[in-house]
Amino acid sequence: MDHDLLRLATAGSVDDGKSTLVGRLLHDTKSVLADQLAAVERASRDRGLDSADLALLTDGLRAEREQGITIDVAYRYFSTTRRSFVLADTPGHVEYTRNMVTGASTADLALILVDARHGIVEQTRRHLAVTGLLGVRHVALAVNKMDLVGWDELTFAGIRDEFQRLATGFGVQEVTAIPLSALTGDNVVDRSAHTPWYAGPTLLEHLETVPVGTDVTTEPVRLPVQVVIRPRTATHPDYRGYAGRLASGVLRVGDPVVVLPSGHRTSVVGIEVPVPGGLPADVEAAFAPQSVTVRLADDLDIARGDLIAGASRLPHVRTDLEATVAVLSPEPLRSGQRVVVRVGTAAVRGVVTDIVDELDLAGLEHRPAGTTLPLNAIGRIRVRLAASVPVDDYRAARHTGGFLLIDEADGATLAAGMVSLDSTTEGDSGWLAS
Repeated sequence: MDHDLLRLATAGSVDDGKSTLVGRLLHDTKSVLADQLAAVERASRDRGLDSADLALLTDGLRAEREQGITIDVAYRYFSTTRRSFVLADTPGHVEYTRNMVTGASTADLALILVDARHGIVEQTRRHLAVTGLLGVRHVALAVNKMDLVGWDELTFAGIRDEFQRLATGFGVQEVTAIPLSALTGDNVVDRSAHTPWYAGPTLLEHLETVPVGTDVTTEPVRLPVQVVIRPRTATHPDYRGYAGRLASGVLRVGDPVVVLPSGHRTSVVGIEVPVPGGLPADVEAAFAPQSVTVRLADDLDIARGDLIAGASRLPHVRTDLEATVAVLSPEPLRSGQRVVVRVGTAAVRGVVTDIVDELDLAGLEHRPAGTTLPLNAIGRIRVRLAASVPVDDYRAARHTGGFLLIDEADGATLAAGMVSLDSTTEGDSGWLAS
């Protein structure tokens, strides 16, 4: 039986019970091998615990186990009869916000935990900001440790309403709030008798039924070119194919396309897809995220880093970018810094011309940032490029609206960026808009 796939990222402040919740999901969906569970039970006994500490199923690093915290992104895989899951378990400490950016960058859903005793805290705001920044479509709010507040409905309702207000401010619209206890398993997989006032789904029910992905038929066609294939064989002396992974949309034989940044117009005369253990097969259409080799009607000068786009909906070609960034490097991002900008398969030199501002997570406002942005900061910058690159607004096209800033000197990743275009051109809205 084929399963669709949900990619989700977890986030929560320290001691919110995130590792226990992930462990509970793995345990109650029978996704834990017997020897793994036995090892956790032994480790729990060594700590003097009466029962298995399910957090140890996810806190695999030795330092995590000794300190009782999660300090790295770990990917977990599990499945039910209805769906398969890839779960990015991200850290809760503020200094590891960059790890959440990594874990959530490909997620369909963000699972954000809040301790019912403490309610919304600054780190909750930070997690919501990153969720909005990365354009994650769905958010599940797990109000955990409800057993420690007597399963009080008003406590849950207050946290849910405040969270929804904040989520709206960060451009996140789809929020499902669930009262639960990761320690006891209430409302995680099985419905709890302690919440007769709650009529919504359990956490697993929500994860199994939340819509996955987007309708690729409504997306613009985007094919970043990775490799130009010219075999120059006797049987195919004029063959030229452009290989890459479709970032979005549906590409069909006969479609008019534009090669960017040059702007040359042509059409598709052939599409090949790989066949395991065999030669590539010709197809009439390909869908994102398939890997394809495309043949075009005209002999054009195309290289790695170019973009083949559907002629009906073109991206913008820019030498200046304004973007929201999350700083990933221990070294601050500086105005005037020389960088390499990686957009799709292209790598273009550039310079950070301006640090526009930094997001104040407490007041949900932009504030002056001076000439630097420190590690884990979220702010807006301007970058001038040495050559034109095709880009989309990140909110409209996630794969071709994002980029990385790389240190020109040592190749270190400095920041992850999300392009913000004028609202008049791409309909951008919310706090990401300039």
